[in-house]
Amino acid sequence: MKRDLLIAKILLTIGVLEFFGPLLKDTGTSHLMNAEWVGHAKLHLAWLLGYMFFSGLANLYFIWIRRPFKLSHLYLSCLWQATNIAGFWAAILFVPVYEGAIVDHRYHTEILGIDENIFGFLALSLVLAGAFFWTKFKVEPHFNRSAPTA
Repeated sequence: MKRDLLIAKILLTIGVLEFFGPLLKDTGTSHLMNAEWVGHAKLHLAWLLGYMFFSGLANLYFIWIRRPFKLSHLYLSCLWQATNIAGFWAAILFVPVYEGAIVDHRYHTEILGIDENIFGFLALSLVLAGAFFWTKFKVEPHFNRSAPTA
């Protein structure tokens, strides 16, 4: 039981990288400090990055710190991460509508021939799915029998 719970928490923690990764990639000249961007667009990006940073911290709090521990904390983290990932995929889907671009070859790289953003969010989507199903089928059945305090 404790091992299964630990695996679920580790998978969710890996997923939390989706909140912190953009802080590393998008604060440089490709985005936030890009002289070609208008100031108001930069404001919205800074706002989004702040939201993502604090969302990441909140997720870590619910996964590892919040007491007393409840299984719903893990499901809350799953839902929170899913909404962020869904926002990314919606942005990709609607690129033609707002005349955006998935890739700026001046700044983005490829991993295995796939744009780094697509690759990263695909990997994070799979990790989140794994975390959800692990929690649902490995942790929850034991949790209902004996509520852990870990």
